[in-house]
Amino acid sequence: MDTTRRLFLQSAAALPAIAARAPDRGLPGNLPLLARHELGLDADLLYLNTASAGPTPKRVLARTIEAWQRLETEPVYMGYSRNPDSVVTAADGVRGKAAALIGCSADEILLTHGTTDGITTLANSIRLREGDRVLLTDQEHEGGEVGWQHRQWRDGIVVDRVSIPIGDNDIGAILARFAAAIQPRTRVVSFSHILSPTGLRMPVAEIAALARSRGALCIVDGAQAVGSIAVDVRALGCDAYATSGHKWLMGPKGTGFVFIGQAAAAELRPAPWFVDRAFGANSAGLGPIPLVIGLGQAIDAIFAIGMARIETHNLALRDLFYMALADIPALRLVSPPPGDLATPLVAAALPGNIDSKLMRVRMHDRHRVVIKMAEKRWFNGIRFSPHLFNSEPDVDRAMTALRAELRDWSA
Repeated sequence: MDTTRRLFLQSAAALPAIAARAPDRGLPGNLPLLARHELGLDADLLYLNTASAGPTPKRVLARTIEAWQRLETEPVYMGYSRNPDSVVTAADGVRGKAAALIGCSADEILLTHGTTDGITTLANSIRLREGDRVLLTDQEHEGGEVGWQHRQWRDGIVVDRVSIPIGDNDIGAILARFAAAIQPRTRVVSFSHILSPTGLRMPVAEIAALARSRGALCIVDGAQAVGSIAVDVRALGCDAYATSGHKWLMGPKGTGFVFIGQAAAAELRPAPWFVDRAFGANSAGLGPIPLVIGLGQAIDAIFAIGMARIETHNLALRDLFYMALADIPALRLVSPPPGDLATPLVAAALPGNIDSKLMRVRMHDRHRVVIKMAEKRWFNGIRFSPHLFNSEPDVDRAMTALRAELRDWSA
C-alpha cells in the first residue's frame, strides 16, 4: 500500500465526526458560513476556485460603491484631506484592520494592489548588489518570482531555487534542502506560506529562523493563506509578508497588503513609505480609495464569522474532497493528507492521456463547475479550493461531474 493511500485510510475514520458537527457551526453537511444569495455568482455555477479569485459578497461591493460615490461628492477634500470624515481617512484605517487580522501593528502594513504588487514592491525595497543571491522554491507563483527576476535582469543578482517535487510533503527533507541551498551571499529567502500547486503548508517559522541564523531576510508570499487559515506574522517570525485581498478575503479585485516588521525596516524601505506610511501619503499618491474601503468591509466580514471557524470549515470540506479524490483510481493525489500540513487547497494529477486544460473547460461548460487547471510546468492536474460559501453537497456535485468526465475519456 503506498504512503498516500495509507495516510488517507488512517485519517478517514476521523472525518465523519467533522461532517456531523452541530448545525449552528455551519460546517460541511449543514449550512455554509456565507449564504449563496449574498454572492453575485450565476445561480447555476458551482465555484471551487477561490484560490485564484474569490467572489466578492454583495455587501462588500455595496460598501465599495458607496465609498466611490462619497469620494466623488468632493474629490479633493474626500481624496486628500486627513479630516475624520474624509474617505481617504477611512481607507487609511484599513491598515489597522489588516494588522489585526495577521497580528501586527498598523504602521507595519502597506496597502497594495495584491500579492504580486506586494512581492515586487519588497524586491525593489532592499539594496541588492550584483552577485547577491535570493533563494526561492521551484513552486512559486509567477507573482512571487517576477520582482526577483526583474532585479536579476536589472542588477545582476542571482536567483536560486529549492526543489520541492510535486507530491513531496516531507517537511524534514524540505528544511534540509533550504539549509543546503543558503549560501554566504544569500540575502533573501522568499517562498510561499501555502504552495499554490498542491496546498502544502510550508514550515514558515522554521525557515524564517534558518534564514535569520544565516543573515538573510525572510519574505513570505501569503496569497493562499490569509483568509483561508489563521495567520500570525509574529509567531511566523518572518521579516515581511505579502497577501491579496481578492482571494480568500473575497475583497475587491486589485487589493492587498504587505507586512514589514519593524526590525527589518532599515533594510526594507518601500518607496510608498519614503515620506509617510499613511495610505495616500505624498510618497504613495492617490490610491484606489473605494477598493481599499471595500477591502476593509471584507476584513470586517471575516472577523464577524471568525477566522478559527472559517479555517475549521474549510479544512473539513477540503478533507472531504481529499477522501473523494482518493477513491478515484485514475487520479494521483499530490496534496498532503488530512493533518497539520493540509490547507483548503487540494490537487490531483490526471492520467497522461487527459489534458488538464480541457478537463477544466469541460467541467465548466458541461457541468458549470469551476476548478483550477494546474500549471503545466508543475503537473498535468486539477485543483479544488472550497471556501466558506461551499458545503458538503458541493463536494458530491463536483465529484459526480468529475467521474462523468473521466468515464467519457476512458470510453
